[in-house]
Amino acid sequence: MSSAPVTIRPARSEDRAAVLAILAETFADTWRPQLTAAAIDDYHRRRVAETFVDAALPGFLVAELDGTVIGFGNREAGFVDSLHVAAAGRRRGVARALMAGLEARMRADGIALAALETDTFNEASQGLYLALGYVEVARYPDEEWNSGLTTIRYEKSLTP
Repeated sequence: MSSAPVTIRPARSEDRAAVLAILAETFADTWRPQLTAAAIDDYHRRRVAETFVDAALPGFLVAELDGTVIGFGNREAGFVDSLHVAAAGRRRGVARALMAGLEARMRADGIALAALETDTFNEASQGLYLALGYVEVARYPDEEWNSGLTTIRYEKSLTP
């Protein structure tokens, strides 16, 4: 891929396969090493990725580099529900561009406070969120994966 700028746009139905591929990649390289075998089996058996994408794709923002979908993010009101970037797009401003797009949508909707979660093992995401001005407000057991993980909640004021 070249050094072309990242393009952020609303997701389209034809982005489904690319988004699922990014989720599969980030699951394998970020989450899978942290999870119990039972949690991994449950994730695949319940088709968590497919169900999530099919329900939420119309609200996603996708990031493109050279015409290829390289990342995506979405939100529910003021909560960033997901942010995923393929390995080929990391350290290239993709996550920052997606977060800027999500925050711009929140501001346009009159939302004054953005929130999101990550887990303590995910140091790369923690560094990104802190660099973007998010502040840690809580830590609590991660109940989604049933693998003994700890979640960190971050918040950021969206008002000047």
